[in-house]
Amino acid sequence: MKQLAIFTDGACSGNPGPGGWGAVLRYGKAEKELAGGEAETTNNRMELTAVIESLVCLKEPCAVTLTTDSRYVCDAVNKGWVRSWQRRGWKKADGKPALNRDLWERLLVQLERHQVTFVWVKGHAGHPENERCDQLAVAQWTRLKSKKNE
Repeated sequence: MKQLAIFTDGACSGNPGPGGWGAVLRYGKAEKELAGGEAETTNNRMELTAVIESLVCLKEPCAVTLTTDSRYVCDAVNKGWVRSWQRRGWKKADGKPALNRDLWERLLVQLERHQVTFVWVKGHAGHPENERCDQLAVAQWTRLKSKKNE
């Protein structure tokens, strides 16, 4: 199984508002950047989308170390929250609906396909790949925001 590193970030101008996501995929010395955005979204949706789109683009099952500054994503997976939400019919422990169910369901499919280890890093703290992903994400929401204002 190929081993690779993926770095992701999501950003939003307003929450909700125009949003973007960015990712850097690294396999050996090869590197690929991905980015996208949505006109009306939230930061958490962009964080999740960055992770999902990065994993979806892999052509075969891989062992992935995925680094993100999103506690929301890391904790939901690493602490088992997303599996608990799923078991409870997409309800949180307090009985309220789990947000972003559509994206969590897509992510769970990818987690069945790949062996993913989630690693959290502090955002905006000089981590080179996280900073690059942030630049990609911000460029996306900036483009969408200026389109909206035309």
